Amino acid sequence: GRYYVRQGGFLADVDRFDPEFFGIAPVEALTLDPQQRLLLETTWEALEHAGISPRSLHGSRTGVFVGLGANDYQRLVLADRAPDTYAATGTSFSVAAGRLSYVLGLTGPAVALDTACSASLVAVHLACQSLRRGESTLALAGGVSLMLTPELTVNFCRARMLSRDGRCKTFDAAADGYVRSEGCATVVLKRLRDAERDGDRIIAVIRGSAINQDGRSSGLTAPNGPSQEAVLRAALADAGLGPAAVSYVEAHGTGTSLGDPIEVQALGAVYGAGRPADEPLLIGSVKTNLGHLEAAAGITGLIKAALSLQQGVIPPHLHFQQPNPLIPWDGLNVAVPTAKLRL
Repeated sequence: GRYYVRQGGFLADVDRFDPEFFGIAPVEALTLDPQQRLLLETTWEALEHAGISPRSLHGSRTGVFVGLGANDYQRLVLADRAPDTYAATGTSFSVAAGRLSYVLGLTGPAVALDTACSASLVAVHLACQSLRRGESTLALAGGVSLMLTPELTVNFCRARMLSRDGRCKTFDAAADGYVRSEGCATVVLKRLRDAERDGDRIIAVIRGSAINQDGRSSGLTAPNGPSQEAVLRAALADAGLGPAAVSYVEAHGTGTSLGDPIEVQALGAVYGAGRPADEPLLIGSVKTNLGHLEAAAGITGLIKAALSLQQGVIPPHLHFQQPNPLIPWDGLNVAVPTAKLRL
């Protein structure tokens, strides 16, 4: 029951909320998971940033796709009081997505999913598929993760999964685990032609996406290199692009001695082969900046990549001092940018 870590990435004021703004009674807000509160707030802000009035979506076929994984607040609520109607809806994953649809009056699909660290990117994938099929006219996709109880962190300490110094040293020889962090993010997705027609603010274009599973690897939580290569090739095929068209990859990059080498070798095998020696594939991970947001990790990396395109800058990858010797760098034609690069 002990920690060996002393740092994490925490959000301030997760207990603050304006329930009346969203039509929620104060008594209901008492047992409303802060993850649901954050999803409401960030989704509203994302729509405004896109130049879309949230209230204009009432009755539209807008889909909601949300990745979640932590249910800390539910355990706190059930331990503190007798279950009631508000506790059930306030801490349910399905209601986290459904509440967004309810508050905004959306009639498209509302899906909450838990695929661990990939949850928010799987949400984006499903949102793209829904848009392509015409099932949704607009889609809200994202993820949220908060750490409100200590048990899971203790469990990860027992498994020696966390970085001792509170830094994700991704791709570095000193990589010793990841850093648990909190966060919430939502993106607003639309078919490109519809966004152009409606005069929306467009930050980036998703050309294609793909998902799969490791299958039987060396262990239940161990990654599988061939499966990673397969999903990368499937994404390229879906986008109609060749490997040479990709110059930067925002990696999962947790900073673990097992995961980093497998991921880099998969990226090198798919995107690095056949590239000019003076144009290596650039790889980075936002986890070196923010830590690992777990269910919200993927959407954070997506936003970093989109903002990099918008600003024309790849930010430096942090905590990279000595390349991991378990990664065959010379044969992969990949590189880690340690200084700001202009695109």
